[in-house]
Amino acid sequence: MKLLSTYKNHYQQLFIALAVVAVFSSCTKDQVKPQLQDGSSTVVTDLPGDVGSTINTGFKTFYFSFATDSKVDSTAKKSTAWDISFAREYNSYVGINNGNNEGSYGFGGPGKGAIVAVSQTYDSVKEAPSDADFQSKGVTSVGWDPGNGLGWYFYDLKTHIAVPVKGRTYVLRTAEGKYAKLELVSMYKGAPAVVTDLNWPSPYFTFRYYVQQDGSRNLSTKN
Repeated sequence: MKLLSTYKNHYQQLFIALAVVAVFSSCTKDQVKPQLQDGSSTVVTDLPGDVGSTINTGFKTFYFSFATDSKVDSTAKKSTAWDISFAREYNSYVGINNGNNEGSYGFGGPGKGAIVAVSQTYDSVKEAPSDADFQSKGVTSVGWDPGNGLGWYFYDLKTHIAVPVKGRTYVLRTAEGKYAKLELVSMYKGAPAVVTDLNWPSPYFTFRYYVQQDGSRNLSTKN
């Protein structure tokens, strides 16, 4: 899988490349898949992105609704019908639906979305941050991590394989203003614990999320 060749200069910063390689080299074939089912969260496996496209042809953005656990047609992007978008290279940049954010695909619509990166495991995230934190720490989208502690995967410049960041969870405000948490697990079909083949089928997304329906900030998913 040859990601992000269009952005070659951006990705060839030496200190970042070394950090990425170090993280990737720590992965072994003895790794096992995480247990995603917890009785509360919704688990999505192998959600197909714009399969068959390439860096040269570009990847068509698609939209996903937490409420319906499904893709949403692009004609509804100026509505609250979707919560996260999958865009750019290999659809790997996950963005919010916010009508006031010019970088959001929902700009101009009624969406109230926000997203904050948290350096905690999914299970240990039990409460959404304050609105002030969403305002000061929030980002428009998350994808490749260039060393800023926000992205959901590292990209190895030697193997051209994406490696999910361990212990990173995203806390969101949905398009309708509810609080949720999200763990992005893999962009490869079958969500293998370790990918060794750069031609492994992608993008196929595996992730899990939990939306607190009562309006509170309580995001506990395990008793």
